[in-house]
Amino acid sequence: MTIKEIYAGYLFVHFTDDEGQGGGEEIYFALSQGNDPLHWQELNGGKPVLVSQLGEKGVRDPFIIRSPHGDKFFLLGTDLKAHGGGGDWSRAVNEGSRSILIWESQDLIHWSEQRMAQVAPPDAGCVWAPEAFYDADSEQYFVYWASMLGDKEAERDKGRYHRMLVARTKDFVNFSEPEVYIDYGVSVIDTTMIQEGGRIFRFSKKEGLTSVFQETGNSFFDPNFTPIRENIGQEWMKRGEGPIVFKSNEEDKWYLFIDEYGFRGYLPLVTTDLNSGVWTMPAEFSLPTKPRHGSVMPLTCSDYKRLLTHYGRDL
Repeated sequence: MTIKEIYAGYLFVHFTDDEGQGGGEEIYFALSQGNDPLHWQELNGGKPVLVSQLGEKGVRDPFIIRSPHGDKFFLLGTDLKAHGGGGDWSRAVNEGSRSILIWESQDLIHWSEQRMAQVAPPDAGCVWAPEAFYDADSEQYFVYWASMLGDKEAERDKGRYHRMLVARTKDFVNFSEPEVYIDYGVSVIDTTMIQEGGRIFRFSKKEGLTSVFQETGNSFFDPNFTPIRENIGQEWMKRGEGPIVFKSNEEDKWYLFIDEYGFRGYLPLVTTDLNSGVWTMPAEFSLPTKPRHGSVMPLTCSDYKRLLTHYGRDL
């Protein structure tokens, strides 16, 4: 990608969690209708683009990021197959995989061999929803995720809850030792963020809230993030998690997709002021079928045309 190459659309990477069919824990792609992120076309005929063959042989919460030079894409995912195994969430939380799943691509069409990277400490119960943030100053990625930590033997699990952890990497092969990134004394999961105007705007799901909350800080590691709003979208949904945040390719507008899990899947919200915490739901939109926790990435003209040509769909 060159600096002059403009964005022409978006790629939505997600899983579907089709519990009724015992599947959906694979990676699905959808392409926006041009620069309209409220209308989407499922790619590959609505079938999975990537299927996990490692670990638990299920992949959830896919996150995709473009390298700073634009010559490579990294796709991360949660190593978890919750269906077909009796839906044992206690096992998934306390004895789940401590690794993340990783794929690489130079063109979004051809993908590397899948690999696993163990990133969580030995006492962690799981690794959920890994994401990455590129830090230009240190020329490395901060990879962050939720892990269950605390004393397993404590009475009524006192002190055992999800913290957000972070590790550093330059290549998604070698990772630093993990450290606690967010610890609010109760479970926090599904953190995602966007950098805008020299600030970080962070969205997460916290125990005790029905939906996600928003906060802002001066940098990724700012120890004092300021709360902006709790329970975003509660006017329109019963509950929410798995937030996705991204900026419009064309104007000062930001989109926040929230997963109304167990009901409709993702629902979109929009704001023209990230600092305000005021989000509204569009009157009309068309998202892929039952999308669950994923990510949205802007596409250049060449990215967009390549995906159209490969999948043979005329949008």
